[in-house]
Amino acid sequence: MRIFTFSAAAVAGLGIAGAALAAAESQEPIKLTMHDWTGQLVTTTLMGKVLSKAGYNVEYVQADYIAQFAGLKTGDLHVAMEIWETTGREAMDEATATGKVVNMGETGMIAIEEWWYPAYMEEICPGLPDWKALNDCASEFATPETAPMGRYLGGPVTWGGFDDERVEALGMDFEVVHAGTDAALFAELESAYQRKAPIVLWIYAPHWAPTKYEGSFVKFPEYSAECYNDPSVGMNTSMAYDCGKPTGPIWKVASSTVAETWPGAAKAIEAFSVNNDDMGDMVAAVDLDGKSVDEVTDAWLAANEAAWSTWIAN
Repeated sequence: MRIFTFSAAAVAGLGIAGAALAAAESQEPIKLTMHDWTGQLVTTTLMGKVLSKAGYNVEYVQADYIAQFAGLKTGDLHVAMEIWETTGREAMDEATATGKVVNMGETGMIAIEEWWYPAYMEEICPGLPDWKALNDCASEFATPETAPMGRYLGGPVTWGGFDDERVEALGMDFEVVHAGTDAALFAELESAYQRKAPIVLWIYAPHWAPTKYEGSFVKFPEYSAECYNDPSVGMNTSMAYDCGKPTGPIWKVASSTVAETWPGAAKAIEAFSVNNDDMGDMVAAVDLDGKSVDEVTDAWLAANEAAWSTWIAN
């Protein structure tokens, strides 16, 4: 894992008013996990800078989205700022059930992650957004590598999401091809959209893509927890995941060691809140305007001191 250190000593470079470093209960580093999509880097950097403002020593550690729970359980990792209801709820619930990982509450953002297609595909594939229409025109979504099957461009395989399981359970004539990175996913969308080329892919919100591009999410059978956990529920009575993905909050989680070692930091993490609109704007500033995560988070902190200062208030 790659480790990025951001200590209290670096706060002066942020243009943020100083805080008493004595507020930190320990100078042992708090390890915040970093993943492979821009929004999560923004969220985590915001939290790290606010904790540093309060005098804590912060390390950013590159970690896999689902596999990180092993490190959170052991206390080798401390904080994960984005666990999406859509893809991470099962792993989160399993981890918190052990008592070694604590749900630190909602981030303030509401998540949707689902198959999405550009509006021009409705002329090529009448019947959309109903998922069954995809089978009727799977060949329109085929590539030389997947023909005669249609291609669904999924997110990086580390994101989870059960797309492969869903395709099998619903008997869809599609092959799931995973993008290597978040950037590659949206670069391919941009290329297809400019050419009006066929594409169906993973889109998520909060993000700029559903605003920039005209299109719709595919409508699958309605999600239920039973659909994911009980194969007898749903259209396919022998397989799970034969339904759409859940929607809901994006959560924060922490190792149980955080509240024990850094109780003030634990309160700040619980208090953290950012809305979908602010996050969409920050992600767009990075991905579309070419600004750095540091530039964008510094600007948000400068504009929202009244909000984040309450997270670390005694």
